[in-house]
Amino acid sequence: MKVDLLIKDAFVFQTVQRKFSKKQVYIHNGKIYRVSTNQIAELAAYQIIQAENQYLIPGLIDIHMHIESSMIPPETFSEWALMYGVTTVVADAHEIANVFGLDGIKNFFNVDTKLDIFQVIPSSVPSTRPDLETTGGLIGVAEVAEMLKWSKVICLGEAMDFRGISYEPDSLIQQIIRHCQENRITMPLEGHIPKIYDQELADFLASGITSDHTHQFPNHLLEKIEAGLFIQFQKKSITPENMKVMMNENLAEFACLITDDVMADDLLKGHLDGNVRLAISCGLSPEVAIYMATYTPARRMSLNDRGMIAPGKQADLVLLNNVETFEINTVFKKGIKIEKAKNKSDNKRSFPAEYYQSVHGRKLTREDFDIRVFSDASSVLVRAITKEVLGTFTDIEEVEFPVKEGKVKLDLNRYCYLYVQERYGKTDNLARSLIKQPLSKKGAIATTWAHDHHNLMMMGNDPLSIQKAHERIHQLQGGYVVVQEGQVVAECPLPLAGILSQEPLEVLGQQLQQVRHAMQQLGYENANEIMSFSTLSLPVSPAYKVTDKGLMDTKRQTFLPLFIDEGAKK
Repeated sequence: MKVDLLIKDAFVFQTVQRKFSKKQVYIHNGKIYRVSTNQIAELAAYQIIQAENQYLIPGLIDIHMHIESSMIPPETFSEWALMYGVTTVVADAHEIANVFGLDGIKNFFNVDTKLDIFQVIPSSVPSTRPDLETTGGLIGVAEVAEMLKWSKVICLGEAMDFRGISYEPDSLIQQIIRHCQENRITMPLEGHIPKIYDQELADFLASGITSDHTHQFPNHLLEKIEAGLFIQFQKKSITPENMKVMMNENLAEFACLITDDVMADDLLKGHLDGNVRLAISCGLSPEVAIYMATYTPARRMSLNDRGMIAPGKQADLVLLNNVETFEINTVFKKGIKIEKAKNKSDNKRSFPAEYYQSVHGRKLTREDFDIRVFSDASSVLVRAITKEVLGTFTDIEEVEFPVKEGKVKLDLNRYCYLYVQERYGKTDNLARSLIKQPLSKKGAIATTWAHDHHNLMMMGNDPLSIQKAHERIHQLQGGYVVVQEGQVVAECPLPLAGILSQEPLEVLGQQLQQVRHAMQQLGYENANEIMSFSTLSLPVSPAYKVTDKGLMDTKRQTFLPLFIDEGAKK
């Protein structure tokens, strides 16, 4: 017999034993045909790759990620992900769904890609409830029932509504969970469970949810795993402390590595491969890191035709020059060598016309940005958000400001205005709030890439700069804009649904990098400036965020008045 390809004398990853052994791997019709210690005389090959001193591992599998976080459509993402050894993803398209609902998901995935893209049912559109945030789309039980018929849908996406899941049996998310359990009993139910432990964790898990991908901490890892959770480590949770727990307690079976969100400029440098390298540098052995990026995610999603190098499995493979540094030599998808991603600017796929005109809402005036007090008080006590320099968690403080001519007079060297304007033309809500010390220079930042509702969020210490940023976002029909001293200094247009670009990744990545740099120049401080700012509006992330409806205590899902003083109101 003659097979398509023989990869000869590679150190092949043995999944069961988590070690490497020199083997011969025969590939035919896109699948692994035979793995043997010695070359088999009766098996000839049309092509032979001599892989001596190289390491052969299964293709990487990312089971929790959002393609929209890279701000590009699936066809562009596919080319880049494959180049980094990622051969399968499970994509939660709740970003486009929050803008255009089920129609958005259909249009987004209406394309063939070399990368295997499995889909989830977005469970959080909106992430909480329509009375807490306004979205362009809604995924309810009817939409879930339709998606359950799709062949590429393999799990329920991250369920986020803590109160609805834990304490409201008739909530929409509980109805969605029950419908999935009744109609696809083996389907994984994915969870979003930040800083929830003890009895609250038990209340949450009673719903049947069995995974968590949020920020993990070493003192609670074992508790969560013993409670039955499959842990998905994104970058911010891949720390030496967490990896030490994983190795010491031998927990690799109960976890995997994921990306969740990779920004466009970061995608130019890597994807899940970068998190594998990080995990190794933080103390996981290379063998365990590879196991948690190939086999355990495949098993979690019942992708039984991949995730290990064995007969009958899909020939999704990565040749490494060095296993310690995870240096990639060659990637194979179904036995075919993957070429480098190309910088394409032509043949852009067409979406419906309304997808390019999705940012609505009235033009705001200078006066719209004032915070007014309707009382005779000479000062007022208000609530202000405080943010961290690592991660996306926030807190709140109480601060007193003087009142002059009915307007709150901020200390603009220490506080900024933070606004969210509804952008779908449904309500024209404009929520006003404050945030402590995010900028050290005079300017503003605005975006429609505001998790997860993607309304128009603006922040700044100069109302004229905020107004300029607001105007420019409308002209671009979405994106990121940074203004300093009233002048636009960086922008990243996202005209497709207000969250995506169809420019080549090199162009988009450079634009986003310029935005990131401009934010840094204004004094915005965080390990990931883009994600930090964009999640200031995410009402399922601890602990205080702002939607178009107002300032929210996200755990209790209640709105807090900006003013603490009775009788003072906006």
